[in-house]
Amino acid sequence: MNIIVNGRNLDITPALRDYAESKVMKFDKYLSGISEATIILSTEKFRQKAEVLLKANGVMIQAASETEDIYASIDEVVEKIEKQVKKHKGKVSAHRKENRLSKRTEVPPLPEESIEEPRIIQRRKLDTKPMSPEEAAMQMELLERDFLVFTNAATGTINVLYRRGDGNLELIEPA
Repeated sequence: MNIIVNGRNLDITPALRDYAESKVMKFDKYLSGISEATIILSTEKFRQKAEVLLKANGVMIQAASETEDIYASIDEVVEKIEKQVKKHKGKVSAHRKENRLSKRTEVPPLPEESIEEPRIIQRRKLDTKPMSPEEAAMQMELLERDFLVFTNAATGTINVLYRRGDGNLELIEPA
């Protein structure tokens, strides 16, 4: 696992780096295939913030925490990541178990009243930078994402570039 520790308005001491790395290393036993872990530690006045981003098997798990002590922020963000990793691992194992059961026996469909409506679980604000579709494709490849929302420099409109099932890219422009 490649661990990157960055500091914003904060000097990363060897002790702080070792502490953060040791906390994140424990996720290797929970989730196999973690390719990269990015830890961003920052300080603003009296607030100490820790952010962690794990990339594993095409899944990105991210959390942030803000307290008055940087070590407490690291501990808190590790707890949040641990909950997300366990939840993800539970979903994966439940999906595998479901597939094994469905191969053996036919699962009856759920009654209509038990089907839940999808709900918004996270909101994210994006700073869309004006760029050409070619630049957007390059940016999408660098970020290893399946889609990218950007402002088209030529038209000034919001566009979406996404990877299709066949591996090609498709550009969505407003009419």
